Amino acid sequence: MRKPRDFDTELQALADKAKALKTKKQGQLGELVIATAADALSIEQLAGALLEAVGAEAARKEAWRKSGAAFFRGDGARARGGAGRNAGGASAIGASPQSASGEAGAA
Repeated sequence: MRKPRDFDTELQALADKAKALKTKKQGQLGELVIATAADALSIEQLAGALLEAVGAEAARKEAWRKSGAAFFRGDGARARGGAGRNAGGASAIGASPQSASGEAGAA
Protein backbone atom coordinates (compact mmCIF):
# COMPACT_ATOMS: atom_id res chain seq x y z
CA MET A 1 0.00 0.00 0.00
CA ARG A 2 1.23 3.48 -0.87
CA LYS A 3 2.04 5.98 1.80
CA PRO A 4 -0.30 8.99 1.65
CA ARG A 5 1.26 12.31 0.60
CA ASP A 6 1.33 15.17 3.02
CA PHE A 7 0.25 18.01 0.75
CA ASP A 8 0.39 20.62 3.50
CA THR A 9 4.04 19.87 4.22
CA GLU A 10 4.91 19.88 0.51
CA LEU A 11 3.09 23.18 0.01
CA GLN A 12 4.88 24.72 2.99
CA ALA A 13 8.24 23.51 1.63
CA LEU A 14 7.48 25.12 -1.74
CA ALA A 15 6.45 28.37 -0.06
CA ASP A 16 9.68 28.38 1.97
CA LYS A 17 11.73 27.76 -1.17
CA ALA A 18 9.95 30.57 -3.02
CA LYS A 19 10.62 32.95 -0.13
CA ALA A 20 14.30 31.97 -0.07
CA LEU A 21 14.59 32.52 -3.83
CA LYS A 22 12.94 35.94 -3.56
CA THR A 23 15.32 36.95 -0.77
CA LYS A 24 18.31 35.75 -2.80
CA LYS A 25 17.13 37.70 -5.86
CA GLN A 26 16.73 40.88 -3.82
CA GLY A 27 20.25 40.47 -2.45
CA GLN A 28 21.68 39.94 -5.92
CA LEU A 29 19.91 43.03 -7.23
CA GLY A 30 21.37 45.06 -4.38
CA GLU A 31 24.83 43.71 -5.15
CA LEU A 32 24.34 44.63 -8.82
CA VAL A 33 23.42 48.20 -7.93
CA ILE A 34 26.59 48.50 -5.86
CA ALA A 35 28.83 46.77 -8.42
CA THR A 36 27.71 49.14 -11.18
CA ALA A 37 28.16 52.19 -8.94
CA ALA A 38 24.45 52.94 -9.31
CA ASP A 39 24.30 53.31 -5.53
CA ALA A 40 25.79 56.78 -6.07
CA LEU A 41 22.46 57.81 -7.65
CA SER A 42 19.57 59.03 -5.57
CA ILE A 43 16.68 56.62 -5.14
CA GLU A 44 14.54 58.82 -7.39
CA GLN A 45 17.18 58.87 -10.15
CA LEU A 46 17.67 55.12 -10.01
CA ALA A 47 13.92 54.48 -10.06
CA GLY A 48 13.48 56.84 -13.00
CA ALA A 49 16.27 55.17 -14.96
CA LEU A 50 14.82 51.72 -14.30
CA LEU A 51 11.33 52.82 -15.29
CA GLU A 52 12.69 54.24 -18.52
CA ALA A 53 14.59 51.01 -19.17
CA VAL A 54 11.46 48.90 -18.69
CA GLY A 55 9.62 50.88 -21.36
CA ALA A 56 12.55 51.06 -23.80
CA GLU A 57 12.43 49.69 -27.32
CA ALA A 58 13.85 46.24 -28.11
CA ALA A 59 16.94 47.53 -29.96
CA ARG A 60 17.94 49.67 -27.00
CA LYS A 61 17.41 46.77 -24.59
CA GLU A 62 19.59 44.55 -26.79
CA ALA A 63 22.37 47.15 -26.69
CA TRP A 64 22.09 47.27 -22.89
CA ARG A 65 22.16 43.47 -22.77
CA LYS A 66 25.43 43.43 -24.72
CA SER A 67 26.92 46.09 -22.48
CA GLY A 68 25.82 44.16 -19.39
CA ALA A 69 27.26 40.92 -20.73
CA ALA A 70 30.57 42.71 -21.29
CA PHE A 71 30.42 44.01 -17.72
CA PHE A 72 29.95 40.52 -16.30
CA ARG A 73 32.70 39.08 -18.51
CA GLY A 74 34.99 41.81 -17.20
CA ASP A 75 35.70 43.13 -20.67
CA GLY A 76 37.70 46.23 -19.93
CA ALA A 77 36.83 49.44 -18.20
CA ARG A 78 34.35 50.61 -20.84
CA ALA A 79 31.37 48.84 -19.31
CA ARG A 80 32.35 49.75 -15.75
CA GLY A 81 33.56 53.23 -16.71
CA GLY A 82 30.20 54.00 -18.30
CA ALA A 83 28.45 53.23 -15.03
CA GLY A 84 30.82 55.48 -13.11
CA ARG A 85 30.51 58.38 -15.53
CA ASN A 86 26.73 58.28 -15.40
CA ALA A 87 26.58 58.47 -11.62
CA GLY A 88 26.86 62.27 -11.73
CA GLY A 89 23.23 63.33 -11.89
CA ALA A 90 19.83 63.28 -13.50
CA SER A 91 21.11 64.50 -16.86
CA ALA A 92 23.52 61.57 -16.95
CA ILE A 93 20.62 59.15 -16.52
CA GLY A 94 18.89 60.53 -19.55
CA ALA A 95 22.12 60.35 -21.52
CA SER A 96 23.21 56.87 -20.46
CA PRO A 97 20.66 54.87 -22.48
CA GLN A 98 21.48 56.87 -25.61
CA SER A 99 25.22 56.49 -25.24
CA ALA A 100 24.94 52.79 -24.40
CA SER A 101 22.82 52.07 -27.47
CA GLY A 102 25.06 54.25 -29.61
CA GLU A 103 28.23 52.49 -28.51
CA ALA A 104 26.81 48.99 -28.84
CA GLY A 105 25.04 49.80 -32.10
CA ALA A 106 28.23 51.12 -33.66
CA ALA A 107 30.24 48.05 -32.61
